[in-house]
Amino acid sequence: MLFSSTRQDWLGNVRGDLLAGLVVALALIPEAIAFSIIAGVDPRVGLYASFCIAVIISIVGGRPGMISAATGAMALLMVTLVREHGLEYLLAATILTGVLQIVAGYIKLGALMRFVSRSVVTGFVNALAILIFMAQLPELTNVTWHVYAMTAAGLGIIYLFPYINKTIPSPLVCILVLTGVALLLDLDIRTVSDMGQLPDTLPIFLWPDVPLNLETLWIILPYSAALAVVGLLESLMTATIVDDLTDTKSDKNRECKGQGIANIGAGLLGGMAGCAMIGQSIINIKSGGRGRLSTLSAGVFLLLMIVFIGDWLGVIPMAALVAVMIMVSIGTFSWESITNLKKHPMSTNVVMLATVVVVVATHNLAYGVFVGVLIASLNFANKVGKFLYIKSEKEAGNTRRYHVVGQVFFSSAEYFSSSFDLKEDLDKVIIDVSRAHFWDITSVAALDMIVIKFRREGIEVEILGLNEASATLVDRYGVHDKPEAIEKLMGH
Repeated sequence: MLFSSTRQDWLGNVRGDLLAGLVVALALIPEAIAFSIIAGVDPRVGLYASFCIAVIISIVGGRPGMISAATGAMALLMVTLVREHGLEYLLAATILTGVLQIVAGYIKLGALMRFVSRSVVTGFVNALAILIFMAQLPELTNVTWHVYAMTAAGLGIIYLFPYINKTIPSPLVCILVLTGVALLLDLDIRTVSDMGQLPDTLPIFLWPDVPLNLETLWIILPYSAALAVVGLLESLMTATIVDDLTDTKSDKNRECKGQGIANIGAGLLGGMAGCAMIGQSIINIKSGGRGRLSTLSAGVFLLLMIVFIGDWLGVIPMAALVAVMIMVSIGTFSWESITNLKKHPMSTNVVMLATVVVVVATHNLAYGVFVGVLIASLNFANKVGKFLYIKSEKEAGNTRRYHVVGQVFFSSAEYFSSSFDLKEDLDKVIIDVSRAHFWDITSVAALDMIVIKFRREGIEVEILGLNEASATLVDRYGVHDKPEAIEKLMGH
């Protein structure tokens, strides 16, 4: 059931989930504001979206402990729509994005994650770690030495405080201590309030003010489709990573539906579309968050803080949040993958590195994962295509028997065709395929041509041992036993 959850999901780690949720909420504020600026909308659009998505996904999502909110990857896809048509069309596109994601969940597109290889996931993780770090560089460029000192001190607190106390999340201690130091010393450094004005009211139900007609649908559909694909891709990849970190499993199809419901809710409350955030999810896990309560508390704390203590939040130095995000970047990157470059096959390394390069170069996760999956698929097809073995022996009655062992498909069809001696003086050829499988029309076409060419030389051909699936494919698409089709093929 979509809304089913266990008691363990909610109450199995109350203290850890609440503290982790508080840390995540603090880190969400500047990011949500930044993503709103990227999309070209008011900061409250990103903040309301983050609150709404986090709260809803905590209830209906398929991955406990994963954080979903407004994200940069989604914001980049909204720029043109906002610029050309305005906020109301963005809200309508957000709702349609949710509908498409719910449909994806019901047709079980979450199962497609099994086609994403481990090397692609590793490349995805490393690329995100690099992007997270790169996103902090503007806060460390053309600044005074105080910012570098505060950032270094923050990293020191994050990594050293756990040796003193492991109960309180060190990122939270970092934020509190550096804020206190900045106020005490009256340092002139960039703060959260410099990112944009925080809202001071609760979000309200808001139906998008757009014409309900086909013209509106054709305007928003391309954007909604892109948002749905990127959102689900990033969410499912993040869920896979959190699965590994927590050694638990998640329901990917439920996650698709949950993301859709959350985006519909965000659109109706004046928020932009969002998805899972790997950085915030890592912060949550590293801070002790494990259950749905951590995600819920992150959303609730976010709203309470921006509405009721916005002035206090505004004085948090960005250096403290930069330190937290650098910790996330370091913790996200798979350092083992560097040493594995010497151990793993070249094909695996190429997939991982290609994923990293494309994601970092384009800042588009979908492109990187698509390229990685494509290269991995081609590598797999090439390897499997080589596992085809054909031998033959001469038999009585001027007959030659060919034994075909392995997989015959587009990658191995050329080898299959070249393994038969079409000029040998024979009366009969037996092709034994009892230990082979024909996968596609390319393999069937190769079989057809071999049979037709032998018969053209006056040689009788007998095919033995086709398994049921291969026989069905050959019967449907093959022509060697259909005289009319052969005549058409030969141009007669």
